[in-house]
Amino acid sequence: MEALAELLGSSGFAGLTWQNIVMFAVGGILIYLAITRGYEPLLLIPIGSGAILANLPFAHMAAGLGINEGLLQDIYKVGIKTEFLPPVIFLGVGVLTDFRPLLSRPYTFLLGAAAQLGIFTAALGAFYLAGFTLEESAAIGIIGGADGPTSIFLASKLAPHLLGPIAVAAYSYMSLVPIIQPPIMRMLTTKNERQIDMPQAKPVSKTATILFPIVTGTVAMLAIPSSAPLLGMLMFGNLLAVSGVTERLRKTAGGAMTDIVTIFLGLAVGATMTGSSFLQLETLKILVMGAIAFGFSTAGGVLFAKLINVFLPAGKKINPCIGAAGVSAVPMSARVVQGFVNEQTNGRVNPLMAAMGPNVAGVIGSAVAAGVFLMLLQ
Repeated sequence: MEALAELLGSSGFAGLTWQNIVMFAVGGILIYLAITRGYEPLLLIPIGSGAILANLPFAHMAAGLGINEGLLQDIYKVGIKTEFLPPVIFLGVGVLTDFRPLLSRPYTFLLGAAAQLGIFTAALGAFYLAGFTLEESAAIGIIGGADGPTSIFLASKLAPHLLGPIAVAAYSYMSLVPIIQPPIMRMLTTKNERQIDMPQAKPVSKTATILFPIVTGTVAMLAIPSSAPLLGMLMFGNLLAVSGVTERLRKTAGGAMTDIVTIFLGLAVGATMTGSSFLQLETLKILVMGAIAFGFSTAGGVLFAKLINVFLPAGKKINPCIGAAGVSAVPMSARVVQGFVNEQTNGRVNPLMAAMGPNVAGVIGSAVAAGVFLMLLQ
């Protein structure tokens, strides 16, 4: 009996706290939503699993600031603290991104930029209204870009103690694009505006697709050098995809390598979600500010498209709903715009390719916004 009592006393059951139990539930909810609702399963399952592992008493599976040992802490130190994993994810994103819809309609670059409104709105709100520091506010605001890797990258540099809540908020709102965006588009556009059909764009030459990642990436990184880790990898990955002579590298970067990095990134982020750090008032504030950021980003793209229409002649106007795709949830946001407009017009208008322009522009926009914050605050 004495040996049994000693065994139980050294087990995890003896060290369980209410915080551990709540975090088991949080991790379970993330896994449940990923499996049953399809909400970003490639990230939410690793994050949820990491959260459960991090809250096992005496298991040494947590990660983050102030933690010295453990398997996931090693991954955190090597992959996130060194800022290695998020740019590698961007390499895979670049391989999988088709910039031709943007090149065929260059003005959609402006819509992608306008859809970053929520980033700066939420950052200001977090600082002036919610009591966060400038660095924390910037890391929270980037949630509005609907770009998980960028959120993790910026949080790891400016507010590593908030990495878990920021990552959960970013990926949660990315998953909720089909729920969040349609009401905003409905509220900000008229029936006639939703009926605007956009003709097929002109084809883009192979030369243009090859020059774009080289020229645009170089110019953007010269302007905002701190954006180079993300933009550099994004454009390099895209060059692998469009060059036509690096098929093996394209398959590796866009396939197995991205999958491996995604597993480690998700587990390490989830492992920072210990009960003592996650169950704070700040977490609730971050979720609220993230929702505000996402809403303002969607509205910013739509309203800027409406502004452009003021200066365009009849017959040349654009469907303002495509501005909502300026958030960088690729290609989900463009598909949501397509589904919404298609439903509103009984299948007559299908702006998927037009929406892909601002959608891929948003990927660049969120990386540039992160670079601006780093340039100003580091």
